Parts: sequence; structure tokens; C-alpha cells
Amino acid sequence: MWSFYFHELMNSMPFFIKGLWMTVAVAGLGLVAATIIGFVLGVIRAGQNKILRFLIGVWVDVTRGTPFLVQIFIIFFILPGVGIELEAFPAAVIALSNLGAGFICEIVAGGILAVPQGQREAATSSGLSGYQQMRHIIMPQAMPSIIPPLVGQYVLIIKDSSVVSAIGVVDVTRVGWLTVQRIPEGLMVFGLVGLLYFSVCYPLILLSNHLERRMSVQNTKL
Repeated sequence: MWSFYFHELMNSMPFFIKGLWMTVAVAGLGLVAATIIGFVLGVIRAGQNKILRFLIGVWVDVTRGTPFLVQIFIIFFILPGVGIELEAFPAAVIALSNLGAGFICEIVAGGILAVPQGQREAATSSGLSGYQQMRHIIMPQAMPSIIPPLVGQYVLIIKDSSVVSAIGVVDVTRVGWLTVQRIPEGLMVFGLVGLLYFSVCYPLILLSNHLERRMSVQNTKL
């Protein structure tokens, strides 16, 4: 019986590969948008404007403090009630971008705030503008502490992308749910789903570990 199920599962591999590509597409677009938004808001969050810092802080707390599934449902099911209708794919990308941006914002802000205040004062006394300070002085020093947790966050966002199957996105998780109705061996089917996610996430895990070790060596030398 197991050999029959395994044979059927192998016959379904083209559907799993298509689902994997959908996962990569949703996660990839979400990561790009989340990185851009997160960096911009992270810089503002680490700035001097207290009102903007407060507003961004509230948004970050709400984003990180509510289930991702609820956020997806709000975007896909609630927004049409106010005239904003989205297909499943763009709704998934927007939801994933919002989630990722909240976490990346805090990572970026933390890295910027970790730069010694004296560096800012020296840059100010040198006549550099705020933009020049951020580009040439602060951000180059902040990036070594930003990149390792940023890459680690990418892994978490990719895994969170599995939730988008709840609104009908035919990603690899959705393919798994459809397949297990035909092949009633959940361990085998979702073992394959987990393996496919692992194949995407593991290179990023290795990269994150490498960057953390490299940063630790650099800090030791300093």
C-alpha cells in the first residue's frame, strides 16, 4: 500500500513543483517589498521625530502582535466591504509584505541605534547632511548587525507564506492539502511539503549562520 501511495505521490510531483514556484513567487515578492518598506520605516523609527516613531511603533506592535492568518483574512475578506477587492495572489503578497516589514523595521532600527552616538556627532560636526550621515557613516556601521537577523527573518517569512493557502493561493501547502485528499497518507504528503520548504529555507539558514559567525569574528578582532 505504501509503495502505491509513494508511486501516486511521485506522479503528483509536477503539481508540487508548480506549488513550490508559487510559494517562491509569493515569498520573493513579499520579501522584496518588506525589505524596502522595512528599511525606510526602520530609518524613520530610529530618527528624531517622536510622532512618526510612535505611529510606526503602534503599527509594528499591531503587526507583530496579531496572527498572520487574521491579517490575511482582513485584507482578503474585510477590505472588499470598503470597496477594495483583491485577488488571492496580490492579497497574499501584500499581507506577507506587511508582516515582514514590521519585523524588518525593528531589525533596521535596532542596528542604527546600536551605532555609537559619537559617530553621529562627529558626522554632524563635519557638516554632513542627515542623508549623508545615514549613507556614509551610520548605515555602513549598522549593516553588519542588521544583515544576520535580516536573513534569519527571511527564513521565517518564507515559512509564514504557507498560511496564504487559506485564501486559495495554490502554493505548495495548498497542493499538499489537495493531494492528501487523494492520497490518505498525511505523513508522506506533508513530509514532502516540509522537504520542499526546507530546500528553499536551508540555503538561507546556512547564509545566516555564516554571517553570524563572520560578524562574531569581526567583533572579536575589534
